[in-house]
Amino acid sequence: MSTFDRLPTREERPYVRHLLLTADGDLRISDDVLADILATCNHLETAFLSGVPDLSDRTLVVLASAAVHLEGIDLTSCKEVTDVGVYELAAQCAGLQWIKLNGVVGIRDPSVSLIAKTVPHLSELELCDLPLLTASSVRDVWMFSRKLRRLRLSRCPQLTDQAFPASRNGVSSVSFARTSVTGEGDRSEPASWLNMLPPLVLQHTAENLRVLDISYCTKLTDRAIEGIVQHAPRIQTLVLSGCTSLTDAAIDSVCNLADFLDVLLLAHVTNITDRALVRLSRSCTKLRCVDLAFCRRITDLGVSELASLPNIRRLNLIGLRKITDNALFFIAELNSSLERLYLSHCDRITLESVHVLLTRLGSLRHLTATGIPAFKRRGVSRFSEKAPPGFSEQNTFFVFSGENVRNLRRFLDKERKRRRDAEEKCIPFTPRSDDAMDLY
Repeated sequence: MSTFDRLPTREERPYVRHLLLTADGDLRISDDVLADILATCNHLETAFLSGVPDLSDRTLVVLASAAVHLEGIDLTSCKEVTDVGVYELAAQCAGLQWIKLNGVVGIRDPSVSLIAKTVPHLSELELCDLPLLTASSVRDVWMFSRKLRRLRLSRCPQLTDQAFPASRNGVSSVSFARTSVTGEGDRSEPASWLNMLPPLVLQHTAENLRVLDISYCTKLTDRAIEGIVQHAPRIQTLVLSGCTSLTDAAIDSVCNLADFLDVLLLAHVTNITDRALVRLSRSCTKLRCVDLAFCRRITDLGVSELASLPNIRRLNLIGLRKITDNALFFIAELNSSLERLYLSHCDRITLESVHVLLTRLGSLRHLTATGIPAFKRRGVSRFSEKAPPGFSEQNTFFVFSGENVRNLRRFLDKERKRRRDAEEKCIPFTPRSDDAMDLY
């Protein structure tokens, strides 16, 4: 049985298998009460405990001792948990298949290394927002957790290239060590034992890995991406957003994933150019989702290449100030499957190209255009969703979903007909904000 956002009763405890205490519910469950209950939940298989932020190591030890058949645990934002609780979890629950430790800021390398070495069936591991995590333990994950299908390491600021498999074309460990010791490499970083780690050369490949999230790990370079792709050649979802040191060379490596790649997120990777997108669109033809938000070097050329992908469903172009109406004309002409399009802060877009896009793309279900001056035209805002409370751009918030996308198209159709009628009768055209066809 399962319990959701409530504690099991005394009668339910021996039978409960799935316990979900999420952060969405106003639970206010004390750590002491939870420890007493978990001590008798001997058949627990999955535990979502993100709704108990003051969860302690003591409670985690109780859970590990009682639920020896535990298969999955989510400790997201449980900031009181430390290595002590994770040690016991890894030692007692060898059958764990997924672990989420996002935001457990006290976690350090030893406990992550222990998980990698003692939990043989691990298929999903999330280690986001861990300020103390370094390359030392992540290397153990690559070496020992060979059944991983999902690995998330987002916003771990200490991670460097040494945390990831080395490219087969890279330097030898001897030359790498010599460079680290003599300081002939990057002089911007102080020498440390982490910088002196040899390249991670692995004899096996991560054939099972399908999802990798290393977003906002700002120290990563193109060399890390080259090694990752060579070691994990079947990645389907790759999240590189915020990896600001990456260049076109990283995208060249990503192209080797070919038709396996399904989702690629590159928001704020500001160094990539149209050249990378041209090669990407011709190498990874099965892409369904691409995020290029605030990649400010991208122009109409790069967007037109992505528009030609036959399976593209979601395209994020937020903040691409160089793109013009031509980009939307290309999308309308070349694509028939797009469902979600994000255009906010693309200042040079006009309603003319948006109208063509809406007319051609019957599959479009979501359109964002916040911050585009052309959308301030009378009558357009009534089809937009309401801005969330506290949003700083209340007057320029334009988000259209579902039926309102079609309503916007019908409104623009009507206004185009009114303009033509006015031209035929030599009458000055006056925009209307309602659905009437009157020229005056």
